Amino acid sequence: MIEQPNLWSSWGRLTEISLSAVLFFIFIVALVRVLGKRTTSQLNNFDWIINIAVGSLAASGILLTDVATADALAAIITLALCQYLTTWWVRGTDTGSRVVKARPTLLTHKGEYLRDAMDEVRVSEEEIRAALREAGMIENSAANWVVLETDGNLSVIPSTPSKLDKAEALQDVQAPRELDD
Repeated sequence: MIEQPNLWSSWGRLTEISLSAVLFFIFIVALVRVLGKRTTSQLNNFDWIINIAVGSLAASGILLTDVATADALAAIITLALCQYLTTWWVRGTDTGSRVVKARPTLLTHKGEYLRDAMDEVRVSEEEIRAALREAGMIENSAANWVVLETDGNLSVIPSTPSKLDKAEALQDVQAPRELDD
């Protein structure tokens, strides 16, 4: 039995959906302004999950008749509050940071691939070479280090006489202990 397409409900339902959509739009714009730039910047895993959940809740509140608009708004407010409190916990404590955030991972050292790290985070040589090209480099040795950041981007640090243990910006990067500088 073929189900009939649901192309029309009623003017009342269309009005309800339209008003809910406008309400959620205004609410989410205000929420992003209150929570700040972090909400829409380069996302780490935690932020990405929250944004997907908010989108899903907004869609449910707009379209699903069995989900009240106020229920969806309450769920979004609760997630936003959880995200806000968690980011303060992460910023304020080492425990929070270790629990919630992934650490950046060193993928190359002085032009050499760190295969164990690459396997652990599932990054290929091709992806690293693409990051090197994007940074204007044509040889692996042109970069001291390539780092997989917490937001999934690859940072390329150009070759300099610096040593890994002296590079202040790389203090929090997960790296093998036995690297030759």
